Amino acid sequence: MPVTISHRGTSIEVDGHLPAVGSQAPDFKLTANDLSEITLSDYAGKNLILNIFPSIDTPTCAQSTRRFNEELAALENTEVLCISADLPFAQSRFCGAEGLERVQTGSTFKSSFATDYGVQILSGKLEALTTRAVIVIGTDGVVKHVELVPEIGQEPDYSAALAAI
Repeated sequence: MPVTISHRGTSIEVDGHLPAVGSQAPDFKLTANDLSEITLSDYAGKNLILNIFPSIDTPTCAQSTRRFNEELAALENTEVLCISADLPFAQSRFCGAEGLERVQTGSTFKSSFATDYGVQILSGKLEALTTRAVIVIGTDGVVKHVELVPEIGQEPDYSAALAAI
């Protein structure tokens, strides 16, 4: 059953079936900036923060990417993967222009990630994009934290995500 959140005050539906805390994280396939494949197993033995959002070219999405890039400086054995339906070329352009070298980006454009992770927007102007969510996966592949942000224009709770590491 879909979950209702908002986008600029308008109700929209999202899949909402995010992985449960304590469950094994589902495998995924995303596309990297160089068009290679990214999978969950690429991060085996590391903490992984999935910073999921509609598009890197919007202010809140850009801010969350910058913020996690800053936070990574203080974290050991942790990676941040910023995920959207943007093409890898746009993700690469943004990170290059911003000088963001710590975070990685992954595009959903050739994958079922949005439905597998329950983050697909089902209605409204952003239909078919990914909603704003943060999922923290521990070194053992178990989900440690999940946040489905209730308003797409709102930043995630960085403190809660980082505390889960």
